This record gives sequence, C-alpha cells and structure tokens, in this order.
Amino acid sequence: MNVSILSPLKTLFQGEATSVNLPGKIGAFTVLENHAPIVSTLDKGVITITNKEENTEIEIVSGFVEVHDNEITICVEQ
Repeated sequence: MNVSILSPLKTLFQGEATSVNLPGKIGAFTVLENHAPIVSTLDKGVITITNKEENTEIEIVSGFVEVHDNEITICVEQ
C-alpha cells in the first residue's frame, strides 16, 4: 500500500506499508492491503505505519484519512 501523511506545513511520511494503525474518532482501527474504501476522521493519538523493515510512529492531534485502491492519504494536525 502507498501511504502519504500530510500536515499543513510539510509531508510527514511518503512510502509503502503493510499495515497502518489509526486513532479513529470512535476507536482505533487498522488498514491492511485491499481494505474497503473508507473516509474517517481521526482523533488525538499515534499513527503507526508498519512495513517489512521498520515501524514508524507519528503523533497527531486530529485529522482525516481516505483509503481507496491501496492508496492511503492522511491529512493531520500535529
């Protein structure tokens, strides 16, 4: 999956992932390959991006995510 995490000031992450854990407004959830299309708001918490080599964690205050055709776009405020 291709993941882009954007803030108003810069791109925080751009790359491939095998899973992405997100702090949703009504509870945390995980996006895996071939996930159904979704748009969701995000709450304060940590986004964890997992790939074959490492985990990347990004703390956020709020945001939203769009998942479609293994493309994940996340807009956040830190």
